[in-house]
Amino acid sequence: MVNQFLDFYPNDLGFHTFLLLAILVALEGVLSADNAIALASIAQGLPDSKRQRQALDIGLIAAFVLRMTLIVMATWVIRYWQFELMGALYLLWLVFQYFTSAEDEEGHHHGPRYTSLWQTIPLIAMTDLAFSLDSVTAAIAISEQTWIILTGATIGIIALRFMAELFIQWLKIYTHLEDAGYITVGFIGLRLLLRVVDEQIVPPEWLTVIVVIALFIWGFSERRLEEPEAETEAEAIADGERSGET
Repeated sequence: MVNQFLDFYPNDLGFHTFLLLAILVALEGVLSADNAIALASIAQGLPDSKRQRQALDIGLIAAFVLRMTLIVMATWVIRYWQFELMGALYLLWLVFQYFTSAEDEEGHHHGPRYTSLWQTIPLIAMTDLAFSLDSVTAAIAISEQTWIILTGATIGIIALRFMAELFIQWLKIYTHLEDAGYITVGFIGLRLLLRVVDEQIVPPEWLTVIVVIALFIWGFSERRLEEPEAETEAEAIADGERSGET
């Protein structure tokens, strides 16, 4: 559909390049919403905001290298269904791990807790790579020019870094947001699994967008009763004490 839209415009490199980049960045933004909340949930498993930011910074640098490698090797990777199967099983494992976790006092699930920064970094990198199997396939369908896809993915992963940190704060405020994010992760995992079984039964991109939007509307529909400011202030004090100790 995007290629048909582009055919209406002159075949000018500057115009087409700008338009393709805009479409790819927008696509990355839509498909990265659930990615961002999954990364935020993983980073939130660390006990303080300083290490959460460090995990996102280092994890997404590693994710950037893996994603660029995936894009360069995409024409080879997409020939092997085993990669999509591993990505699907990994995402579904994250969802299973979340929904089978112990509930808190309010009856809500939460992601796993970590004590070490280096426990979370590989998970952040691998989670982004699993999501990239879906977004890179969609990007290749729009443009065959690798450098444009690389540029779009670079802008997308920079935006993902800031989105993930924002979602860490939102997870403290909205009751259903983490559940909505993991349900969306499960939907993306099922998409990859269906692609392995039969490409014809994979839900279209427009349906994916509608599902993501609907789930996130639900995720933002209810605030928690307690205010997060006290917790944020306590984290800031703890961070200051750790800085003083070092």
